[in-house]
Amino acid sequence: MARLKDKYKNEIAPAMIEKFSYANVMEVPRLTKIVVNMGVGESIANPNLLEVATADLQAITGQKPQTTRAKKSVANFKLREGMAIGCRVTLRGERMYEFLGRLVDVALPRVRDFRGVSTKLSGHGDYSLGIREQHIFPEIDFDKVDKARGMNVTVVTTAKTDEEGRELLSLFGMPFRR
Repeated sequence: MARLKDKYKNEIAPAMIEKFSYANVMEVPRLTKIVVNMGVGESIANPNLLEVATADLQAITGQKPQTTRAKKSVANFKLREGMAIGCRVTLRGERMYEFLGRLVDVALPRVRDFRGVSTKLSGHGDYSLGIREQHIFPEIDFDKVDKARGMNVTVVTTAKTDEEGRELLSLFGMPFRR
């Protein structure tokens, strides 16, 4: 069983019940999924870059990424509808908790000049985080990285308000700015 899943059941859920005084255990917000998205716009000119990005994302998440394709044609970017321009992974269950643990405990502290992540949530308790370089994850070998690629990490919760979502994520160990 994932360490964070066990922590949720034994520590986080009781703390949330105490703070927000929920009447039922099922009212306690929980994580639904984590979506990791990597846009590779340069793959229009060089399709091999998408394969490298896909391999990096697979190493980071432990799951095979899905290729994302352009929805519209944009002449200025030499982009046609249906061209592969990125990859994404949706994590649920055990892998979701494992990834969140690695993100919070290992990857984010390795960011240069790290002072915490933004406290802004979506308005519905979901949190999105932009990462500029993929080599903050220990699974990526720094010497083999040809170019730093960013990624978006979206943590989807069942929280109804930003306050509930922020409290849930901070109890999971998300290092918010003070």
